[in-house]
Amino acid sequence: MKLNYKRTTIIGLAFLSICAFWQLYDSIVPLILKNTFKIGDTVAGGIMALDNILALFMLPFFGALSDRTSTKIGKRMPYIIGGTALSVVSMNFLPFGDNTVNLPLFVVALFIVLLSMSTYRSPAVALMPDVTPKPLRSKANAIINLMGAMGGAFTLVVISLLVPDILKPDYSSLFFIVSALMVVSVVALVLIIDENKLVAEMKAVNGHESDTDETESEERKALPKDVRRSLIFILMSIFFWFMAYNAVTTAFSKYAQSFLGIAGGGFATNLLVATAAAVVSYIPVGFIASKIGRRKTILIGIAMLFVSFAIAYFFTSYHPILTIILALVGSGWAAINVNSYPMVVEMAKGSDVGKYTGYYYTFSMAAQILTPILSGALLEHVGYRTLFPYATVFMGIAFCTMLMVRHGDSKPIPPKEKLEMMDVGD
Repeated sequence: MKLNYKRTTIIGLAFLSICAFWQLYDSIVPLILKNTFKIGDTVAGGIMALDNILALFMLPFFGALSDRTSTKIGKRMPYIIGGTALSVVSMNFLPFGDNTVNLPLFVVALFIVLLSMSTYRSPAVALMPDVTPKPLRSKANAIINLMGAMGGAFTLVVISLLVPDILKPDYSSLFFIVSALMVVSVVALVLIIDENKLVAEMKAVNGHESDTDETESEERKALPKDVRRSLIFILMSIFFWFMAYNAVTTAFSKYAQSFLGIAGGGFATNLLVATAAAVVSYIPVGFIASKIGRRKTILIGIAMLFVSFAIAYFFTSYHPILTIILALVGSGWAAINVNSYPMVVEMAKGSDVGKYTGYYYTFSMAAQILTPILSGALLEHVGYRTLFPYATVFMGIAFCTMLMVRHGDSKPIPPKEKLEMMDVGD
């Protein structure tokens, strides 16, 4: 059994478009709220949590809804196409609201684009396990995350090139370029990938029963106690490490400008270091997980972030050592990100992948609702030095809960022939 790298890369275009947008959102929207609309960190944190509030309800809903959808172009593709189309139109009203200092327009446009993004994230992510055997999902998820990191890196490069060192720049061209990337990525995905054909091939390989099979329906209701316990603990771990990581990513642009003294779009260059480290690490950590297990790989990643965040606290201005720390953050996050989602869907039956994808995002988004508000309040009322201790504490808790997880590691299926061991796929 081997992974089709070419096909997985194309499927990853959907996640590339998603991550390109979220990098833009996390980097630029906090600056617009602070510099244009003069909104404090606590309230801004609440606004930044709006996407996660929507996602908390919408991602599980649309994940499960796409499980039950059947169209000529597949069950995930309609959501990917429709959600992308609505997102790219509405997101370009954000810089217009910023330039005209029109807060109502900005908030309405923001709400529409966040609503649109929430409709297709779960279906886009669920597309990979739909067409990938369970033992290969960590490797496949490494490719998906690599594509996502490339989308985020693209946005960071554009930010570093187009955002000048002035208090209120015009972000119109930045939003247009990112939206164009989103359109091109999804059009390529739709033209190249025949979802129904690939799903049928996957079922033939696995010999799965149909999604409506009554026996499987009964099995889904009877998740064993020990598996349920592991599912609960990994979902708790997801919650805690997103409490840590999202606090840093959401506030870093403000932290870099206000506390570290990095001017203009210079913060994007620093974030690009973490993204580049993640890009380099995604595929290796997928292979490492196939050797030592997903759980151990995740624990190593958590430990790397714990140490990195703890050390970052001691810097009050930019220093080259921060570059090394950011690289460790990127690599550690890759180790977590590549393996956590496959561990969750490993516990799902074939027809429940969308629903379990929704579980994953319910807990990650719940953390991302709370953490911008809580960390924002600390930044505003206690000081910017609270950011990294805050992240360190939650990453430590995540390590403890992850130790309790006992399921979700898939053993690779040995190849039928020895020569197949040397084949890395298309």
